[in-house]
Amino acid sequence: MAGRGQVLSEGAARDGAKGARILLIEAPYYEAIAAELAAGATAELEAAGASFERIAVPGALEIPLALAGAVKAGLIPGDARHARFDGCVALACVIRGETTHYDTVCSNANHWLMDIATRHAIPLGNAILTVESEAQALERAQGGRRSKGAEAVRACLALVGHARTFAAARA
Repeated sequence: MAGRGQVLSEGAARDGAKGARILLIEAPYYEAIAAELAAGATAELEAAGASFERIAVPGALEIPLALAGAVKAGLIPGDARHARFDGCVALACVIRGETTHYDTVCSNANHWLMDIATRHAIPLGNAILTVESEAQALERAQGGRRSKGAEAVRACLALVGHARTFAAARA
C-alpha cells in the first residue's frame, strides 16, 4: 500500500489491474446506443489488456439482478470461491419518457446496483446513462475510448487495482 502521506493514484491503480477479468452486463434496450457504449467499453478493456465476458439483459432494471446472480454463483467478487471476474461494468441507457417510469427505473437500477457492489466489495464501473433524449444519449455513448462506456471501464479497473492493493496488504 502507499506509505504515510502517499496517494495511490487512479493511474497506478489501473496499472495494478493488469490481466483483470471483467463482467460486462449490457441492457441493449436502445440498440444503437448500447452498441456505442459496448464499443467504447470493449476498446478500453482491450487497450488495458483485460479479458471480459458480455451478458445481455432486457433493460436497466435487470442489471442488478444479473450481478446478484453472478455473486450467488460465486463468480464475483475476485476473492469468491469460484471467481471468474475481478469486476463488473454496467452498460445501459434510460431515456425520459412521458411517465414517471423513468424515475423508477433510474433510481432502482442505480440503487440496487450500488447496493450489491458495496455489500460484496465488487469493483464496479457504471455506465447506465440517464438522459432526456436520444441525442443526449448518443453524445455520451459515442466516442470510443472517450465515451461513457470507456470511462466506466477505467473506473472499474482503477477499483480492481485498489482491491488488489488492499488484498496484498491483508496477506
